[in-house]
Amino acid sequence: MTMSRSMGMVLAANIFFLGVAQAQMQPPNTLTPQEKQQGWQLLFDGHDLKGWHSYHEEKTGKDWSVVDGAIQLRKTNQDPPADYADLVTDKEYSNFDLKLEWKARPCIDSGVMFYVHESPQYPDTYDTGVEMQIADLACTVPDSRVLKERSGDIFDMISDNVEWVKPAGEWNSFEIIADHGHLQLFQNGHKVIDTHLWDAHWQQLIDSSKFKQMPGYSKYHVGHISLQGTEPKGDPGDKLWFRNIMIRPLP
Repeated sequence: MTMSRSMGMVLAANIFFLGVAQAQMQPPNTLTPQEKQQGWQLLFDGHDLKGWHSYHEEKTGKDWSVVDGAIQLRKTNQDPPADYADLVTDKEYSNFDLKLEWKARPCIDSGVMFYVHESPQYPDTYDTGVEMQIADLACTVPDSRVLKERSGDIFDMISDNVEWVKPAGEWNSFEIIADHGHLQLFQNGHKVIDTHLWDAHWQQLIDSSKFKQMPGYSKYHVGHISLQGTEPKGDPGDKLWFRNIMIRPLP
């Protein structure tokens, strides 16, 4: 029996919406059997901060905790730096596909960094790590008003054409694919950056940025993933949340 074209379209539509519904029903901080088969690994299980530590610290700072299945940053602008020092993964990664979700209070200024080299010669994660910027669309000053410093940008290096960030308080998704120098960044499902690290053009971008004065910036081809907590901007209190952090190493 031959299926009509209209019946085929209806069947395809039903399969699509079933897939969307299943994705929405999946509990946070879990992997589907298909994701496990594809090689995805959770960097956060929704229960504790195992696998993370604060930069240059043995453990995580006091301002980081797990609340309702998300990594939460709660701080005041007077807290000692060790309390809110950037989180970094215990492990280092070279070629990878990284996915995560974040949400924030208004006026947040943060970021996700990668290829962070943890060494006493580098006081901060951004001395070495490349940063995909997190900034509130409405009121983060000056970052949300400056090209190359808006959410989804590679901080002070490359600006995305469209700022696909949601209003403060809503969950946003990031994806960072770093494959032998080919770097692709996605914000809420939209590709915002497509570039190459470590080539002549990348060096030209460095020479036109503040990182020209930082000899370790993007020097390393393997490093830690980092969640930034060091920016003191905005009101104190619950400021930033991360969840669904997963990584797939690439060959």
